[in-house]
Amino acid sequence: MASSLHNLFSKIIRIGTLVVKGSGGEQRYGGGGGRSVTIRFTDEAAERELVADPQLKLGELYMDGRLLIEEGDIYEFLALVKDNTLKEGLTFGILLRSLARIAITQFRSRVPINHNRRNVAHHYDLNAKLFSMFLDEDWQYSCAYFNPPGISLDEAQVAKKRHIVAKLRAEPGQRALEIGSGWGGMAMYLSEFCGVDVTGITLSEEQLKVSRERAAKRGLAGSVRFELQDYYYLPPRKYDRIVSVGMFEHVGRQNYRKFFNKVNDVLADDGVMVLHSIGQPYPALINNPWIEKYIFPGGYIPSIAEVMPAVEKAGLLVSDIEILPMHYAYTLRHWRERFMAHKAEAAALYDERFVRMWEFYLAGSEMAFTHENFFIFQMQIVKKRTAVPDNRNYIQEREAELKAFEASRMPLDQIAG
Repeated sequence: MASSLHNLFSKIIRIGTLVVKGSGGEQRYGGGGGRSVTIRFTDEAAERELVADPQLKLGELYMDGRLLIEEGDIYEFLALVKDNTLKEGLTFGILLRSLARIAITQFRSRVPINHNRRNVAHHYDLNAKLFSMFLDEDWQYSCAYFNPPGISLDEAQVAKKRHIVAKLRAEPGQRALEIGSGWGGMAMYLSEFCGVDVTGITLSEEQLKVSRERAAKRGLAGSVRFELQDYYYLPPRKYDRIVSVGMFEHVGRQNYRKFFNKVNDVLADDGVMVLHSIGQPYPALINNPWIEKYIFPGGYIPSIAEVMPAVEKAGLLVSDIEILPMHYAYTLRHWRERFMAHKAEAAALYDERFVRMWEFYLAGSEMAFTHENFFIFQMQIVKKRTAVPDNRNYIQEREAELKAFEASRMPLDQIAG
């Protein structure tokens, strides 16, 4: 085993057990008492590459089958590393690459080039069959709401829609805009349960096609329409309600002011918006290089401290913020388990390397919530304080009404395909 890799693991792994099999045989690290994971490197070069650039190379080596997990799984390995202290494991090479990435990230965040369409297509224009392997029956590709605890993924995704719609205070006859409409589930829920006329916009051609098909199958084509549209170029039209779920992470911090200025332009004076987004506990100097390269190019997870100034400068008011700290961890665990149960189908659709890439993505994302204090925030935004009540009782009351109405809805599996 490369001496540099041995030194790195010796400094990092203090709690739990890590067995490493490599060019120099087998080596055990840690004092026990926690997770137990065994990994194997298939070549000596892989060991050196991991030490030189772990942020990027760990995922790449796993994707390429040069780092194998023989006991446990990739999530357990990532969690074992995070269970321990990382600061002492920094090498000079890692530090140099981190500094370079900080410079690149800061530069990109200040260059106003719109690559939204290209970035969205990279992820969301994958074959729809892939997403059907692990999402719920309504194809909700965002954090579910496990309230009450222990409910199924399908139930939790319905609970998420119900919770958000209750905060919107949507009523019959209103006009709603969904920024980032996914596969159409939220828009259809708003239309069917609240009698709202909904326009959903997306930059994914694959999602657009599926959304329109589902709305037509549901008989909602007259009240729900989907458009291939960038939010920044929305025509001047007012909406009573605006909802955005799982899209804000793709806006980029250099565009927050533009985003909320556009919200201000199209939100009615007595309107309400609910923004549902992943958040992190503090502003990040760099994006994860592996996620940036392979999963979400151009994405950025905001801290609330970065969002609030843009809301305020746009002349908008925050009327409510709710933090959901662990619900996405539960969601991602369900997704990963479902995906791995269909890994043979995914490999047939793409290949084995793709399967390992998505397993690493789902495992690493879950770990962000279990170990790095990431969370979901739901921010309710208005122009007038009187647009919403001065207490939160209305949310629970409206959820109860929506839940009662859900029982009369056609089974979702009749519109999910």
